[in-house]
Amino acid sequence: MIERCDKIRERVKEIGNLLNDPAVYGDIQKSKELGKELKNLEPIADMYEVYLKTESDLNDAKQMLEIETDAGMKEFFEQEIENAKQTLEKLDYDLKILMLPKDENDEKNVIMEIRGGAGGEEAALFAGDILRMYLRFAEINRWKVEILDQNETELGGIKECTLMIKGKGVYSKLKYESGVHRVQRVPTTETQGRVHTSTITVAVLPEQEDVEIEINDNDLRIDTYRASGAGGQHINKTDSAVRITHLPTGIVVACQDERSQIKNRERAMHILKNKLYDKYKTEADEKYANDRKSQIGTGDRSERIRTYNFPQGRVTDHRIGFTLYSIDAFMDGEIEDMLVALKEADQKKKLDAQMV
Repeated sequence: MIERCDKIRERVKEIGNLLNDPAVYGDIQKSKELGKELKNLEPIADMYEVYLKTESDLNDAKQMLEIETDAGMKEFFEQEIENAKQTLEKLDYDLKILMLPKDENDEKNVIMEIRGGAGGEEAALFAGDILRMYLRFAEINRWKVEILDQNETELGGIKECTLMIKGKGVYSKLKYESGVHRVQRVPTTETQGRVHTSTITVAVLPEQEDVEIEINDNDLRIDTYRASGAGGQHINKTDSAVRITHLPTGIVVACQDERSQIKNRERAMHILKNKLYDKYKTEADEKYANDRKSQIGTGDRSERIRTYNFPQGRVTDHRIGFTLYSIDAFMDGEIEDMLVALKEADQKKKLDAQMV
């Protein structure tokens, strides 16, 4: 690790000099690439400087302890040594975490799909609650949200919803949310007060802005229909909503966010290309598939990842055995502690895998 840190520190200095070179400064593309590299390496170099300083302080304290004769000062240096050792141990771990391979998708926007699963109307109602949870979390993080397609039930639940979430580091925080979310509570439709168990599914895809996927027009079935939900009188006048089915894979996407059928078709095609990109890359690239499996759980959308138990007021993530006893706050978008726990568990798992 020390050898890698030394090389990173030298590379940071080299990049700094290059960025001050007029020939490089005038090359926009080169400057952009170097700036991106510097952004990734600088936190490691800065932490390594702290590591070296702490190591130097530790050695100084050891030397002073050897020659000190005063009992009070000896105790002081012993405590300084102990503190420095603990700090070095933490810095060592944190440096290893920083040097883990970066997920190239972490800074990308997200296409999220929420669908009601087992449980009928209660599942649809819970899907609506989960949607509001993510909307609230996005609001807390000052992310921009666009609901591209939404199919509501008569009681206000959601059969399915597709949304785009844009902002800094969206995928890095939400990528662990894919899977089956289970709820245990007394539904509003229940007259006997019995607790029911229902499920919904959440899918989180990183938005690939420039997806190069060739799609044969003959492989598509394109349907237009009248949009539902908010939108005023326009909703009932034109078939502006678009649904595209990719026949070879069975993937279906829909968009009713725009007032124009042409724009909805463009947005739907963009989502379709992203979904096909995700599917083909997962199937064709073994390394990509293994990376997903090395994360928390398998990332499989059929995997039950979390239970929301309302009678007991708890939310439990089964992948890491982590429980929060603040379900009301959680449903109001305060999910950061859960996401941090998932990220730390994922990092530890990857770090352990490197040491095998």
